[in-house]
Amino acid sequence: MADEKLQGFPKAAVPALIKKLEAEAARATQEARVFAAEANTTEVSARTAERTEKEKLAGNEYHHIYIFDDDVSDSSVERCMKQLTIWDRLAPTCDIEVIFNSPGGSVISGMALFDFLQMLRRRGHKVITGSLGYAASMAGILLQAGDVRWIGKESYVLIHEISTGAIGKIGEIEDVVEFCKKIQHRVISIFASRSNKSAAYFEKHWRRKDWWLSSEECEAIGIVDEVR
Repeated sequence: MADEKLQGFPKAAVPALIKKLEAEAARATQEARVFAAEANTTEVSARTAERTEKEKLAGNEYHHIYIFDDDVSDSSVERCMKQLTIWDRLAPTCDIEVIFNSPGGSVISGMALFDFLQMLRRRGHKVITGSLGYAASMAGILLQAGDVRWIGKESYVLIHEISTGAIGKIGEIEDVVEFCKKIQHRVISIFASRSNKSAAYFEKHWRRKDWWLSSEECEAIGIVDEVR
């Protein structure tokens, strides 16, 4: 091709023409390299975007699974309820799963979440509760909030009497004690209603002690539906 382009040109002009052709060839080669690099960058970006999308679709948030791995407190309950509210609004009646690995905490905060989970059930959501590690104290009560309740084979549930601290006048302390007894009665009712045991059974076993139950014991008395 170069020889054909050189035909008919004066010999004196040939070096300049060759230089021009070489420059054009070099430029074409460089453009080809740039195009290849851009194509490779586009391919890498597409693969990265695809991988990111796959990871998103595989994540707990997309599958409406919430890991509750903190103390039960105003802030942790607020975070949980905020996320569950988003799922409720974006996907009405979707299955929602809350997995507890928690030492428990505030009964009042926990009962707010318990009622919220019941509300989601009434709104048509299937609420699944589970435990990996342990669901202690208030977390054990929250475990009872699901339509389906499960526990990991090597996980535990801790049940005990309501605890509180009170200072002040005798009457004020008595008021706190009465309030705690009222809460305790409600807690016993929750366990009894979601198990195959009576309220008296729970009152007997948690009296003045920490009552730890293995996954098999939880299933045996009916406070979980299955061991995984």
